[in-house]
Amino acid sequence: MNKCIIVSIIVQIAEKFMKAGLLRAPNELSFEDVPDPVLASGDVLIRVKAATVCGTDIRIFRGKKTAGIRYPSILGHEFAGEVVVTGGHSDFACGDAVAVCPAIPCGSCDYCKRGYENICQNLTAIGYEIDGAFAEYIRIPKRAVETQNIFKIPEGVSWEKAALVEPLSCVLNGQEKIGIEVGDTVVILGSGPIGLLHVKLARLSGAFKIIVSEPSASRRDAAIAAGADIVVDPSREDLQGIVRKHTKGLGADKLIVAIGVTKLANDALSLVRHRGRISLFAGFSSTDMATMDVNLIHYNELVVTGSFGLNRLQFEKSLNMIAAGQIEVDSMLTHRFDLNDIGAALETAEKGSAVKVAVVNA
Repeated sequence: MNKCIIVSIIVQIAEKFMKAGLLRAPNELSFEDVPDPVLASGDVLIRVKAATVCGTDIRIFRGKKTAGIRYPSILGHEFAGEVVVTGGHSDFACGDAVAVCPAIPCGSCDYCKRGYENICQNLTAIGYEIDGAFAEYIRIPKRAVETQNIFKIPEGVSWEKAALVEPLSCVLNGQEKIGIEVGDTVVILGSGPIGLLHVKLARLSGAFKIIVSEPSASRRDAAIAAGADIVVDPSREDLQGIVRKHTKGLGADKLIVAIGVTKLANDALSLVRHRGRISLFAGFSSTDMATMDVNLIHYNELVVTGSFGLNRLQFEKSLNMIAAGQIEVDSMLTHRFDLNDIGAALETAEKGSAVKVAVVNA
């Protein structure tokens, strides 16, 4: 019997269980049996093949992100897998390899109407509002299928690479807001997984010079490997002096804050030229506040912008870039854990010794 038919039968039988990493409260994550997803009419069921750990997962795990969080819940929003129940949707067949944009817009609020679906007033997030991918199976609600949040993975793209489409999409969203152009000098503060993706995308966009500030030696090495021209240890070197040296004393054209340290928001103002653009890309805790030199913003005509999430078009573009080899991500996948080691996977990602941690299902 076809394995997809078998799974379809199983999920319709009451009191069946799957394995998952269940977050019961901040700092309380356990690997255990949980009920199989309950499918409503039109829902799609996906067998998760790979899910990667995001900084947001860690912030939720540690109780630093609280908006919209419910307990218990299953985290994981960067993932790929195979369809096992199609929900009657003719666009998909059992066994299709898919990746899912985890931000589900309502399509009808004022922001959606204006094309800003990533800040939809009724946005629903897979990964905590809807149980996520640190599990054997994940339910994709009918509404997400109808809004075309599920994308088929091109042949030759691995499960783990497909899981990285989501963070690349967020990076694309951030860079679109500051408009990196051919010939720009770009400064990136932070060289974690997101910082590295910013390096790769800025290079693809035609940046002339990329300067990365990162206190970790191993992450500075990773930035060079990703395409950075200059790396700086801000704990020992004069970052502002180095940036000025390489920009004729003017400052960078564009700057990205890729780590959630509030002090860096103000530091960034002195690192860009007049009319420079700054992206406060990283997520900050709700209690974090920054003091900023508003005179620098005013007199230097600086543009300071935030960046949140992604939209479906950016997800599709990012999937295509990875499939075409325009953005190389294999080298970022440095650590792999089985689902039953979900706790160790999160802790490894939190320590910073890994670049990107993948949780894989055989």
